[in-house]
Amino acid sequence: MTQQSLYRLSDCTVIEPLVNSWPAWSFLVAPVPASLHLLQYQIPLLRSYIENPGVHVAACHDPAFAGGAFVDIPEHDVARVAALLEHTETALRHNLEFARDILSFQVMLNNLANGVGLDRYYPALPSSLQGYVELVYDYCHHPSLRFIENLLYESPYYDPTQQSLRISALDRDASRPFFLNTPRLAEDGAIDWRIPFAAPQTERLFGLDRHPAPLGAICELLGVPDSARQRLLPVLAADPPSTAPAWREHSVRARYFGHACVLFEHEGVSVLTDPCVGVTPAGGGLPRFSYQDLPHRIDYAVITHNHQDHNSLETLLRLRERIGCLVVPRSYGLLYGDISLRTLARKLGFRNVVELDTLDSIPCGSGEIVAIPFLGEHSDLAHGKSGYVLRMGGRQIFIGADSDCLDRRIYENVRKSLGRVDTVFIGTESVGAPLSWINGPLLPAKPTREQEETRRQHGCDARRAMDIVEALGASRLYNYAMGLEPWMEHILGLGMTESSPQWRESEKLLAEARQRGLLMAERLFGKAELILEPMDAAERSFTPSRASVAKTVDAGIGAGQEFVFDMS
Repeated sequence: MTQQSLYRLSDCTVIEPLVNSWPAWSFLVAPVPASLHLLQYQIPLLRSYIENPGVHVAACHDPAFAGGAFVDIPEHDVARVAALLEHTETALRHNLEFARDILSFQVMLNNLANGVGLDRYYPALPSSLQGYVELVYDYCHHPSLRFIENLLYESPYYDPTQQSLRISALDRDASRPFFLNTPRLAEDGAIDWRIPFAAPQTERLFGLDRHPAPLGAICELLGVPDSARQRLLPVLAADPPSTAPAWREHSVRARYFGHACVLFEHEGVSVLTDPCVGVTPAGGGLPRFSYQDLPHRIDYAVITHNHQDHNSLETLLRLRERIGCLVVPRSYGLLYGDISLRTLARKLGFRNVVELDTLDSIPCGSGEIVAIPFLGEHSDLAHGKSGYVLRMGGRQIFIGADSDCLDRRIYENVRKSLGRVDTVFIGTESVGAPLSWINGPLLPAKPTREQEETRRQHGCDARRAMDIVEALGASRLYNYAMGLEPWMEHILGLGMTESSPQWRESEKLLAEARQRGLLMAERLFGKAELILEPMDAAERSFTPSRASVAKTVDAGIGAGQEFVFDMS
């Protein structure tokens, strides 16, 4: 190979976005949750690690504590973690003050405001909050702060200079520590590029998946000196890049990329749901579709809800230049954790972002994408989310993600509005994380045990999933694997096995669907390709028999058994 060789990103290359050395997700970018997460999770976690690193390291390697609040960094690196903590408390002191003021003022408002006019409390706003909030009530006279989010992105509380991209070669899936609990310290073999996510130069890096460049140009882009060029070679490949040719048939092709990520194609139009793509490790692993298996252009990328396994910034940034239109659910904007995904995406450099409310639609080739209600999954918090019906190739395909059928009549009303929905894609995340997992830093007070247990972030069990199938009149059911793919473990930290309650519910669901005579009832895992032909007369007239799945509750599964994150 010569210096004039052209290089693309290797199939095993990971480009991990970081914020102040932590793996980036939406709550580390949007100013309010980022500040609260910093104060109430990251700093206490780092302090806990520094006090007793051995406990943290041991817990990280115990499957019983998967996904818990334990830092997965060797004990000999305590000094570097302490340096990160010191830097954080200095560089982000404004965010820490902002977070303290949010919590203290919210508590004060809760104690004093009892339904009388809120104008009297504006003079008491801390200076850090002035100019960024409106004080509001709900209809039961409970006060809260409504943040003016777009102004906050222009404030000192949003600092894109803390953003960076870590470029490294993945040896095996299990080598990635859980994203929520472990900052990324500098390491041999990894290249850290300090640059805002939205900077135009980043498109040249992400574009290497399709547009190779000379090694010298890549070094110049990343600021790697000529003397260190060899550091780049493990993340590059000299063979030509590949992308999947567009599917131009009249049938619908669905390629399953793992978890809730599915690529739907019809007559040259492509829709990618909840993009979360795993790279192929250098050391091999479970077969998968990856970035090279995506088409040159992705016409629509669709986000159902703001959880890290459905709104993956790592995948979205890497695909940004390929995505024609990003479709996101409408934000209600009344709770400060209910961030606007449209605003977030624009701050990440997306130019064409469409926000859909219930029954809003956007044309998609000869069909359309229609937003429908999404219940459950957010611990009864009023956070924006959306299911979708994809009208494609004469079919109506329900993209359910982690929807929970809390009220079957909603789906009956969807069917009345849109007609029979013949194909259902849905998970059976029947346990779910407790209330304070990811939401804990937003809460002014620690939840009670009862609140944690009864307000889990869960989707359907078998009974509720069958209710959706029955209400929509579906003849085909695809149940996704809920994080069992190995490349999802560092994102979810579930420690999922085939004995987990979610998997058992999946087995019940599929058994019942087959017993009822559905034309297809399949669990998707790892890698799969489906061809949905235009419906014939028999499928158009299909009527499933009534479901008989007994309601199941795994009462023995508690927050302490599934997730450990308490730092008190």
